[in-house]
Parts: sequence; C-alpha cells; structure tokens
Amino acid sequence: MTSADARQTGTFPAGSGSDPTVRILAPDGAIAPSESAERYLPLVDALGDGELEQFYRDMAVIRSFDRQATLLQRQGQLALWPPSQGQEAAQVGSARAARPQDHVFPSYREHVVCRIRGVDPVDIVKLMRGVSHGGWDPTDPKNGNTHLYTLVLGSQTLHATGYAMGIAFDGGHATGDPARDQAVIVYYGDGASSQGDVHEAMVFAASYRTPQVFFLQNNHWAISVPVSTQSPVPLAERAAGYGMESIRVDGNDVLASYAVSRVALDEARAGEGPRAIEAVTYRMGAHTTSDDPTKYRTSDEERAWEARDPIARMRAYLEGRGASEAFFADVDEEAADVAADARARTTQLPEPAPDSMFAHVYSEPHPLMEEQRRWLAEYEASFEEGQ
Repeated sequence: MTSADARQTGTFPAGSGSDPTVRILAPDGAIAPSESAERYLPLVDALGDGELEQFYRDMAVIRSFDRQATLLQRQGQLALWPPSQGQEAAQVGSARAARPQDHVFPSYREHVVCRIRGVDPVDIVKLMRGVSHGGWDPTDPKNGNTHLYTLVLGSQTLHATGYAMGIAFDGGHATGDPARDQAVIVYYGDGASSQGDVHEAMVFAASYRTPQVFFLQNNHWAISVPVSTQSPVPLAERAAGYGMESIRVDGNDVLASYAVSRVALDEARAGEGPRAIEAVTYRMGAHTTSDDPTKYRTSDEERAWEARDPIARMRAYLEGRGASEAFFADVDEEAADVAADARARTTQLPEPAPDSMFAHVYSEPHPLMEEQRRWLAEYEASFEEGQ
C-alpha cells in the first residue's frame, strides 16, 4: 500500500504519529482512543448504558431493514435500492448528535438517519418503488426536519447551505439559547465531493459563516472509481481551502462519530461557522442494486473491511461492559419485526393516481402543471370514448 492509499483509507502505521483520525473504539471493541480523540472523550464518558445500547440497536435494526429492502428489489418489488451496510456507525453517531431543532439534508443512503429523525422507513421504500416523488413530507413535524433524499448527487449541499444561510439571516442561531439555536447537517459521499456543487456550497457556507456541518461519508468507492483516484490527499483537507475547520473520524466507530458530530454541530449552532467531517468508512454492498462491485474491487479488500464491521465492534464493546444476552436477543427480535413489517407494507402499497405526478412539483399552484393535468385527463378519457 502506498502512502497516498494509506492516507485515504486511514490505515496509518500503529504508533507512527501521523494518523489524524479521531478513533475511540478499536476494531475489537476495546477503548483505545487515538491522540486526536482526547478532546472528545468527556462526551463519550457522559453517555449512559441506555444511550450506548441505543446506538447498537439503531445500527442492528437498520441493517436488517436494509437487507430486506435489497431482497425486495431482487424480487421485483422495488426499482432500485442503495444498500447502507457498513456505514451504520457514521450515520447513527451523527444523527444521534443532532438536536431536534436541527435540519437534516440526506443524500440517498442515510436510511438510519431518517429513521432516527422519525421518518417511516417505508416512506423511503415508496421512493425506490416509484410510487412517490419524494417519499415523505419534510414539513411534517413527525419527520424531524428531515429533508428529502437527493438522487442528483451533490445538489443537497447547495440546498443545505441555502437553508443554513436563511437560519443565519433570520437570527436562528448564536442566540445563547441551546434549546432554540439551529444547525444544519448535510450528508454526501466521496464521489459527490468531487462535484462542483459541493465546492460552491462550501464557498457560500464559509463566506456567510453558516451554522452548518458538511458530513462526508468516505466509503472509498464512487460507484467504481476509488477515492485514491479522486483525490491525492485526504478529503478532509479540501475544506481547509475554504478556511473551514475539518475533522477526520473513523466512520466505523459510532462513539467517535457521535462525539465529533456533537462538537461540530454545537460549534456551528453557536455561531462559530461551518464545520466539515470526513467519516472514513466502507460500503460493504453494491453502490445500488444495479451495480456489481466484483467488477472493480477484490475479495481481500472486502474481507479486510469486514474485520472492522461497525456493528460487531459496538457489540464487543457492550459485551465488555456487561450487556446481557437478553438485550441482544431483544434487538434481534426488533430487527426481524421491522424487516417483516417493511416487507408486508411494501407489498401492500397502493398504486398512485396518475395525476399525482403533478403534485408538489411547485410549492404553489402553477398554470403549466394544471395544463398538463388537464391534458392527461382528456387523453385518458379519449380511450374510454372509443370503447
């Protein structure tokens, strides 16, 4: 492995002193903080058993749902599915770090982020089944200020920055009231980080000192393009070009992801400007169900990352703390129930009315949409007249 590859994967030689990655849990589940993790340890020490067990529950349940959704696609029930296996710790830690008033802008693989914020996972399925334009109403309070999935990669960073600018203009942050101050967190991947949209978003975020966190999940593959091809330096270093503080975290360590995200969001909310986080993780499955990763990566690489599985790591940590077998059995039961429920409700989803395609294209009634709606109705009626 070259030094450039090592920088991108976070596999620095032990004791080299060159690893800036924030890591608290070792792959075997032992507490083994990296030097850069010291400032975050008090946040982890403050977590109780219930919170730690919730992290594990979140990850295990969503993996079960994710596998079920993949099976549903393979069986013709969904048009597409983007698996999230391997990235659960980065997502759970950051989502649990956010506060209820914060706004979340996902990409299209943040299934557990959405579930934590209150979105029904079957609403994600609706989008991938093709029966909904968006899946859920982002203005509905029950969905926890969670904006819609974005399949046009990178554009969500612009949406998030615009929203964060609005918060700043309206005085919605840095008021001194932590219960009211708002922040924005936006998720994107290493592939999207190479798009112009992301860099334009960072320019405006830095210029307007938005209350915002850019959360980059470096899962090493932009479909079939390795991250080492995209950037000769760690992706976290890109944000420095905009004067933005950036932190690199072990994305398979849920404790590190939580602590780093909590600090970054608190600082952004308090008016200290935007922050960038690179969570170094790995996409264990395909990019989507239309992809075949065996064409571009090796089984040795996959096995190496399986040894760093975020769920196994957290389970080992909890077992070391004395978590009972009854707890793990309860999680397994919930995971199976959630997966079964998703399957049952997916197969019962009704077909959308034909004219629903015109709903929500614009926030207000629009004459062009009304014209198209009338045309469709007349067109369909013409078949009935000919019978």
